[in-house]
This record gives sequence, C-alpha cells and structure tokens, in this order.
Amino acid sequence: MPEPLFAVRHLRKRYGEATVVDDLSFEIAPGECLGVIGPNGAGKTTTIRMGLGLVAPDGGEIVALGGRMPADALAIKARLGVVTQFDTLDPDFSCAENLLVYGRYFGLPDALIRERIPRLLEFAALSHKADARPGDLSGGMRRRLSLARALVNDPQLLLLDEPTTGLDPQARHLMWERLQLLLQQGKSILLTTHFMDEAERLCSRLLVLDHGRKIAEGRPRDLIAQHLEPDVVEAWGNGAVALAGGGLRAHAARVEVSGETVFFYTQDAQPLLQALAAHRDVRTLHRPANLEDLFLKLTGRQIREDG
Repeated sequence: MPEPLFAVRHLRKRYGEATVVDDLSFEIAPGECLGVIGPNGAGKTTTIRMGLGLVAPDGGEIVALGGRMPADALAIKARLGVVTQFDTLDPDFSCAENLLVYGRYFGLPDALIRERIPRLLEFAALSHKADARPGDLSGGMRRRLSLARALVNDPQLLLLDEPTTGLDPQARHLMWERLQLLLQQGKSILLTTHFMDEAERLCSRLLVLDHGRKIAEGRPRDLIAQHLEPDVVEAWGNGAVALAGGGLRAHAARVEVSGETVFFYTQDAQPLLQALAAHRDVRTLHRPANLEDLFLKLTGRQIREDG
C-alpha cells in the first residue's frame, strides 16, 4: 500500500457546546477520489477548513504531503489545489489575470505561470474567454475557472468543497468530465458533494458523515450492497400512501413514506409490481437501489437546516 497523501486521525472540533467533528479518521491514497457526503451540518466543510489550516482542530492530527497541519501549512498548501463552495475569483481581473495573480501567491515565476495559462484555459474550455472578467461568465464557466486556478501550482491533491453546487445539468457534466481527466492524470481528489450521482460517478471511495462522525466508509457499490435491498419500487398517486400500511408490506423488506411517495425496498420486485398493478390510480417506478437511498437510510429523511 502506498503512503496516503492525506490522513486525518481522530480529528475533533467543537464550537461552544456543539461537537462539529467527532473522532474522525480517514485517508486518501495517490490517484484516488474520496467523496465525503452527509446532511447539512455534518462537518464536511469544517473538515476541509481544518485540512487547509484555516481552522485549528481541538484534537487529533492531519498529516498531508509529508507535513502536518497546521504547523507545515505553507509547505502543504503549496502542493494543494482548492475550490471552495463560494466564488472567490477577483472580479477586477480577466480570466487570464486571475490565473496569473493566483500563481504569484505560490511564488511561481511569471514566465512559468504565463506558459501554463493557455493550457489551463483550454482545460477549462475557456480559451475564448481569456480576456473576459468573471462577471461576464456563466456560473458553469466561473466554476471551471476556479478549477483551472486551483491547478496553477500543479497540485498533487485537490480539495473540492461542493464544486458543482448551483450549476445546471450541462455545466455539471462538463465539470465531471474535467475532474475525471484530472483523476486519469494521477491527481488525487477530496470531494464534498450533495449530489449522489456525482459521488457515484467520480468517487472510488465514499465517507458518510452525520453529526460530525463517520457512519460508513467504502466503495459506492459495496456500500449500497451492504446496507440496502437491491430493488426499489416507488409508488405515488391516488391511494398510494394508504398502501404503505397494507398487505403489500409482505412483498418488501422495508417500506418508507416521503410526502406522497411510498418507497418499497425489496429483494425481488416482481410480486410487488404484480400486486401494485391492481391499483390503477397508483403510478410506479422500478429501479435499482442507489446512493440516494443509502444516504437517506443512513442519515434520515428529515430536512436539516444549514449550520
């Protein structure tokens, strides 16, 4: 096993009476994309901020790229790339100038940065926008520019905090394509996301957090097989909710109701689908279990406020 690029061991962080990160441990191997998923307030962003040396942990340690946070923060961050949840591009500079100025923060010579800028803009599909300012770009373009900026120092490890939030489906898919290219180039990624399809598409391993604690860890398909029945039947429409407490329960290992939709989790969907066919006003969708089902089973269906 190669040495991990990034290792968190027994990390703890409290704010007042609230424990935000609670005895958290995980590692990222070279060339790996580790996804961190969890409800609002689960501790994802706080963990990223501690990994960047922006917040001091109350306990535990972070070892990254041969150093320790926060003691070796400058040396570590020189080899990191970061895309935060919120746009931090400079609105007064063009796309190319944003890359140039950011590269100077790492002490890179202007000549080297200028050499890299065309390749970075091409990677971000922004070559035609080199002289445009961020305010003239779409949301997807700004996110791609933020990703290009994070690559200006040729980092080994990228920390991406919800990089596709707020993007339309086309922009998200283009970001996914770019992130997959980085993984093919041997980069490592720590990714927090609320999009389960994004996590399943990009991540070789997943970490599920809730209330600051790790509640599951593993490969996406392995976690689904471990925690869920293979088939899901969704039922909605006139009278669907009433079926949740009736005889159809015998055809399912587990039944959940969310709003007007009933979710039947089963080892074999055919008997259930045949029984549902008698209820003409009820519409159904039969599908395999997915990461969203896993997320909801492990963390619950109740809405969490930000925090």
